Amino acid sequence: MIEFHLDSRSGVPAYQQLVQQVRRALRLGLLVSGDQLPTVRDVVGQVAINPNTVLKAYRELEHAGLVAARPGVGTFVVGSLPGDSLAAHGPLRRELQRWLDKARRAGLDDESIDDLFQDTFRLTSGEGVA
Repeated sequence: MIEFHLDSRSGVPAYQQLVQQVRRALRLGLLVSGDQLPTVRDVVGQVAINPNTVLKAYRELEHAGLVAARPGVGTFVVGSLPGDSLAAHGPLRRELQRWLDKARRAGLDDESIDDLFQDTFRLTSGEGVA
């Protein structure tokens, strides 16, 4: 089951962070059709947010066709994201882990690694330098 976390410094609304985390878990194959999301009560207890925030996130996921609420039972994954290529994840993850090890050996801390990754990602996706 997915465990949510929130970053109050990200500038991203809490409900959107929950949506992003579910979408990421679907993309990575950590959630699949039939899996149950945590109850609203569990999420509220886990990340200390308003129940309406969780409901808003779950409604957005439902509207996207990714989950379905079953009254009295819970919210379940019913869809997937198009273009998923789980077979490629393993080799790419191992390559990324090697790159992260190399970056740390070069003296980069986590924040520097994240900045380098984000900047490079933006350059390769055509967004330009941050």
